[in-house]
Amino acid sequence: MKYVAWIVLLYPLLFSDAVLGNTLDQQRNDFLQAEKLLAQGNDATFMRASAALINYPLYPYLQYQWLKENLHQDDQVLSFLAAYKSTRYAGLLRSKWLDYLAKNERWSDFVRYYEATENTALECQYNLAIYKTGNRQQAINEAKRLWITGDSLPQECDPLVSELVMSPSFTRELIWQRFELALHKDNISVAEYVRRLMDGSDQNIADIWLRVHQKPALIGDNDILSPQMGRLFAHGIHRLAKSDLNTAVRFWDDKKHAFQIDDQTILQLERSLALSLAHSRSPEAYSRLSQLPAVDVEVNEWKVRAALLEQNWQHIAEALSGLTAQERQDPKWQYWLARSLEKAGDSLQAQNVYAKLAEDRSFYGFLAADNVHKPYQFSNKPVLLAENELEQLASEADFKVVRELNLLNREQEAERQWWYAVKKLSKERRMVAAKLAQQWHKDQIAISTLVKADYWDDLGLRFPVYYSAQVQNNASLHNLDPAIVFGLIRQESIFNKNAESAVGARGLMQVMPKTGMQIARDLKEKWQSDNSLFNPDVNVRYGAFYYKQLLRQFNGHFALAIAAYNAGSGRVAKWLPIAASVPADIWIETIPYKETRKYVTSVLSYAIIYQQLMQRKALKIKELMHDVLPG
Repeated sequence: MKYVAWIVLLYPLLFSDAVLGNTLDQQRNDFLQAEKLLAQGNDATFMRASAALINYPLYPYLQYQWLKENLHQDDQVLSFLAAYKSTRYAGLLRSKWLDYLAKNERWSDFVRYYEATENTALECQYNLAIYKTGNRQQAINEAKRLWITGDSLPQECDPLVSELVMSPSFTRELIWQRFELALHKDNISVAEYVRRLMDGSDQNIADIWLRVHQKPALIGDNDILSPQMGRLFAHGIHRLAKSDLNTAVRFWDDKKHAFQIDDQTILQLERSLALSLAHSRSPEAYSRLSQLPAVDVEVNEWKVRAALLEQNWQHIAEALSGLTAQERQDPKWQYWLARSLEKAGDSLQAQNVYAKLAEDRSFYGFLAADNVHKPYQFSNKPVLLAENELEQLASEADFKVVRELNLLNREQEAERQWWYAVKKLSKERRMVAAKLAQQWHKDQIAISTLVKADYWDDLGLRFPVYYSAQVQNNASLHNLDPAIVFGLIRQESIFNKNAESAVGARGLMQVMPKTGMQIARDLKEKWQSDNSLFNPDVNVRYGAFYYKQLLRQFNGHFALAIAAYNAGSGRVAKWLPIAASVPADIWIETIPYKETRKYVTSVLSYAIIYQQLMQRKALKIKELMHDVLPG
C-alpha cells in the first residue's frame, strides 16, 4: 500500500508533456472518471488516472479527496501540505489530519504540526496535546478560557475539560460563571451539566436559579429569594422582561434595593430594561435611557429614537448632541439634525444640512433632496479595469479552481473557493474580482465581493436588471411600480433564483412554501411543489401578488407593506401608532427590529435607484412616505 500511495507524487514524472497537455474538456471528463474510481475504492487505478491530471486546476482537490480517507499516510499528507500549502485544501487536510493524530494520541506530532485556528475542537485537542507533552499549567490556563462560555463545547473538548475539572484550578467561581452564562443564553442543558459539578449546597441554590429561569414571576415571592441572591433576582427580572416588561420594570424599581447586587449587573440590567422599553415604544423609554451613562452606540442611538417617538424636538436635539462626532456624520443622524434644526426655527442651517446630505445616494440623501427640491444624486462610477486585468485574475490558480468547479456544477464548493481566494486579495483587486464574478454571471457573489472591496459606486454591477419581463408583467398586472418590485428582489435574493433562506423562503422574492400554496389557491392555480418557487415565472408572480395584498392591508402605504414583507403583517400592526398619526420617517426610524428598519430603507432607496437605471422619473421617495395612521 505504501508503494501505491507514493504514486500520487511520482506518477506525473512518468507522463510525457503530450499526455499532460490534454484539453480542459478532456481533463474534466478524466477528473469525473477519477472520482468514480475513488468512490469504488480502486486505489491503484485511481492513482494512475489522477496522476495524468497533474496540470489540471482541480488536481489538489482530487488528491485531498483521497488523502482525507488515508490519513495514516503521514509522508503523503506532509508532502501535500508542503506542495499545496497555498491552496484551500491544505488547510482542510491539516484539520482532518490533526483530528486523526489526536484520536490516535500522537500528541508530539500534533503539537509539531498544529497551526493556530478558530476551530474550537482543534484548540481543545491542541491544549490537550500540550498537557500530555508536559506543559500542564499552560494547557489548564487555556482550558479555563475555553470553559467560560454559555454554549456547548465540541465533544473533542471533553478530555481537556476532564483534566481541568480534576485540577486545583477548577474553582467554585469558574463553575458559577459558566452556569450563569448558560442561563443567559437559555442553554438549559449546559446549565444542568454544570450544576452536577457543584457541591450539595450550591446545587440547591442552582435549583432555585433554574426554577426562576423557567418561571421568572417567582421573583415576586419573598420566600424564595434571600438578599444575597442579587444576581439571581437580576436574572429573573431580565427573563420576566421578555414576557411582561411592565411588571419586570415595576419589580426592579420596587425591590432592587433589597438585594446585594454589584454595580456592573445593575448597569447591565438598567440598560437592558431601557432598551426594551424603547423597542416596545414605551413613553418611559427616553427618561430611562437618559439616566444611563453614554455606555455604547446602541444606547446613544436608541435615545434619539426614543425622543423621536415622543416627537419632542428638544429631546431629539439633546440626544443627537450625545452622539460622538463620528456617529453624527452618519447620513441618518445628519437627516435628523436637519429635521431638528427645522423644527427649532433655524431653517437656513437646516437647508444647508439638507443640501449637503442630498449629495448622498441613500434613503436619507433622497429624503433630504426632496426637502430642498434637488434632483437625486447617483454617483455612478463603474469599476475601471486595465487591459487584460480580468484575464490575468482568472488565470491565477485559485480562480482557475473556481471556474472548473462552476463548470462541473459544484456551486457550493465553488463559492467556498471563491471566498478563500478573495480573502487573499487587496481591496483594489477585490474590485477586479467583483467584475470577474459579474462576467461569470455570478451576480450575488459579484455584489458581495464589491462590498468587501468597500466600493459602492458601480451601480450597473450592484443593481442588475434581470428577469425584466417577469417584473414588468406582474407589476403591470397588480398596478405596482416595477422599480419597487426590483427593489424587493434586490434586497431579498440579489437576483439569485435559487436562493433559499434558513427558514425555507425560496427564490427571487423569497416566498415561503406555505405562503406560495395559499397564493396558488387565491389565484386558482394548481400548486406544483415547494421547488416551483425557484422558477422565476412562478416566484415573481406570487411575490408581486403577496406584496399587493400587503399594500391593500395597509391602505396603500408602501413603507408599511415593505416592512410587513420582511417582518410579517402581525408585527407591523403592533407597531402602528395608537392615538395619533406619526410621520413615516419617524415610524421607520423607530422600527424595533434593526433588520426590518434597514430592510425598509434599503428597498425604498433601491426603488429610486432602479427607476434611474430604467430611465424613469415616476417615483419620489416622499410620495412613498405618507403619515402612518393609528392602527
